Amino acid sequence: MKQPSSPSPHAALVIFAKAPIPGEVKTRLCPPLIPDEAATLHGSFVLDMLERTKLAVAKLQLPFHRYLACAPSSELVFFKIMEERQGVRLLDQIGEDLGQRMHHTFVSLFAKGYERVLLVGTDVPTLPLSVYQDALTLLGKSDVVLGPALDGGYYLIGLTKPTESIFAGVPWSTDQVLAVTQQNAKTLGLSVSLTTAWRDVDTIADLHSLITECQEDNKKPKQDRSFSMRTAGAIQLLATRLKTR
Repeated sequence: MKQPSSPSPHAALVIFAKAPIPGEVKTRLCPPLIPDEAATLHGSFVLDMLERTKLAVAKLQLPFHRYLACAPSSELVFFKIMEERQGVRLLDQIGEDLGQRMHHTFVSLFAKGYERVLLVGTDVPTLPLSVYQDALTLLGKSDVVLGPALDGGYYLIGLTKPTESIFAGVPWSTDQVLAVTQQNAKTLGLSVSLTTAWRDVDTIADLHSLITECQEDNKKPKQDRSFSMRTAGAIQLLATRLKTR
């Protein structure tokens, strides 16, 4: 068999994303946000994750192929534009709940020959690039890696093989998601490592915290800021509007 001239990435990094359709995303922020505002914010988060993961792969020379797992369909124009502009490969999310959709994604990518697969959500726009390196390293030592969210969930999960039972009985959108997932892994005899805890954005309280973080971030030199100019602008506009609601 002919050997490739350069090593092919042995890991996949998947961004799990919904299309920014008003009324379909960030619904827990409405009200006080209106559906259009919530969708705009979500769309900016998706772009942030695509841009930052691309930067992480290039800057840290991570052996990742990047995928965008799309809902409700990878055929939507928004996702096709992301594919063209961001150099990301598209997948459809398939399954009745989040656990099924993630499991199907893991199965699909391990079937392609990847040895490690990481899934990350879009609600962590300021996640440090180093977390991707850390997660990949930890996945070389553990069966499972999780990125704890401050609300009791997780923003990232990585596996070394498809493991459907790790998603069994997880009460999605509650503060028990991380704990139940860890217990499932323990029951299955799987080792678990955790990355840096980070805030994701699900509730109005989360949004207010993000607004405060953004205001502090704007005081830094431009090259040191965590927020993209696009998201910072969207957050500043929302902060102004929220004062009158």
